[in-house]
Amino acid sequence: MPELRITEIFHSLQGEARSVGRPTVFVRLTGCPLRCSWCDTTYSFSGGSLRTLADIIEETRSHGARHVCVTGGEPLAQPECLELLGMLCDAGFEVSLETSGAMDIRQVDARVSRVMDLKAPDSGESHRNRYENIAALGKHDQVKFVIASRRDYDWARFKCDEYRLADRVSDVLFSPAHGELMPRELAEWILADKLHVRMQVQLHKYLWDNAAGH
Repeated sequence: MPELRITEIFHSLQGEARSVGRPTVFVRLTGCPLRCSWCDTTYSFSGGSLRTLADIIEETRSHGARHVCVTGGEPLAQPECLELLGMLCDAGFEVSLETSGAMDIRQVDARVSRVMDLKAPDSGESHRNRYENIAALGKHDQVKFVIASRRDYDWARFKCDEYRLADRVSDVLFSPAHGELMPRELAEWILADKLHVRMQVQLHKYLWDNAAGH
């Protein structure tokens, strides 16, 4: 049976994206090839434990939630993640995948809602964006920008126009980098420019005192 290196599996409220506020089981895979400046899950870069896919499914089911979020790190850095995503869908879960946008998403099960980052300049990793992924996105998917400055905001705004993202995916998400950009400031920029995006804040950081995984 294939195995994956897992940092943690836990039950919480979804703190971001279209399903924010929903009880969700998070399956956090270990490892990431990126080093974003504002990353809040550096503890997932190494360590973890090897788990069989069947064991992961069993623990996920034990929490009783309908929605599962496979996250990281960068989940797709482990090739067996693709099989896990399909198995979770087969088991009847509603599945989302949080991915950095630096890995090929084309082989992800079509039933999965892909929440794909485009890394803005202040992340330090914008050169890793895999723009060919955008052609594979559809109305079931979401694109997320984490914004730490006005420079990041302007960059994200231009990318939305360049790739017509609002017409391609269900939601374009603008998220202020926690502790680096005031949410109200980002909200005022979005309103002034009449952008067709959804602003989000990380709900879990307000509920559980800035904890990354809860």
